[in-house]
Amino acid sequence: MDITILGIESSCDDTSAAVLRNNVLLSNVIASQAVHVKYGGVIPELASRAHQQNIIPVVDTALKEAGVAADRIDAIAFTRGPGLVGSLLVGVSFTKGLSIARNIPMVEVNHLQGHILSHFIDLRDRTLPHPDFPFLCLLVSGGHTQIVRVDSPLEMEIIGTTIDDAAGEAFDKCAKVMGLPYPGGPVIDRLAKEGDPKAFRFAHPRVEGYDYSFSGLKTSFLYTLRDAVAADPDFIETHKADLCASLQGTIVEILLDKLIRASKETGIRDIAIAGGVSANSGLRDGIAEAGRRRGWRTFLPEFKFTTDNAAMIAMAGYYRYLRGDFSSLDVSPVARLEEL
Repeated sequence: MDITILGIESSCDDTSAAVLRNNVLLSNVIASQAVHVKYGGVIPELASRAHQQNIIPVVDTALKEAGVAADRIDAIAFTRGPGLVGSLLVGVSFTKGLSIARNIPMVEVNHLQGHILSHFIDLRDRTLPHPDFPFLCLLVSGGHTQIVRVDSPLEMEIIGTTIDDAAGEAFDKCAKVMGLPYPGGPVIDRLAKEGDPKAFRFAHPRVEGYDYSFSGLKTSFLYTLRDAVAADPDFIETHKADLCASLQGTIVEILLDKLIRASKETGIRDIAIAGGVSANSGLRDGIAEAGRRRGWRTFLPEFKFTTDNAAMIAMAGYYRYLRGDFSSLDVSPVARLEEL
């Protein structure tokens, strides 16, 4: 029997709705919020207000594009957390209202697990490659950097995580110091293609196990700029491409060092990446090259599944639906991963 899931995602600054039939994506609609660009980061109050404006038309468009009426939905999967509480509250509240109005069960989803399970989505016109269990997933986003061992769609273990900044934060904070627009990661990625990744050397952290740290790298980058700009006020503009290439290369090296070690020590050779930073060309090339050298099967998400999207929430919700794991109407959003 086919199962149709409506996914709702509102954890940060993208309002998204998607419709999934089993694991085949029928629609995936995203409304982004340009209002945050001029502030150099997401303003929570503005984000929640934009979600309120966007969520009804986004859901309506997703259902129409999928050709599915609301009364044909088997369950509504929604992001419970982690994320911005005000933004999450809009998605959770909308889900509750639709659930009551249409008598549709609700399924709560961990946003980060959604990123990982995006690797199991298929499209209407083609089947995408899926990793076998168990596999390792390097989850890299603006607020999280983790190595996750995935034993099944509902059995995951975080074996490594950042102890301070995430990789995405390192990109954005260093970009801001250079005067680059927000979000800084994509801009650094574009400029890095024009620069020399060996032009500058920045600090590599020494952290035990599979955990990450990016605060030392960020500090090293800031000190390099401070000293150089003191001697040459035009230093950043003159060396912008090389700075971006060296910064990106260092972050990719840090990420791959721990991932390679985790693969060696667990014996797992199916390797995936997920999250917003998985769109970074340097990381994608690095993972692909490491896979060729080490005999990995590597899985890179389609670019439309790297950003926050409801397709991944619907996919995670599908597996929870199969287990009969439904949410009650007293469910509330949570900001932190530890609260889930």
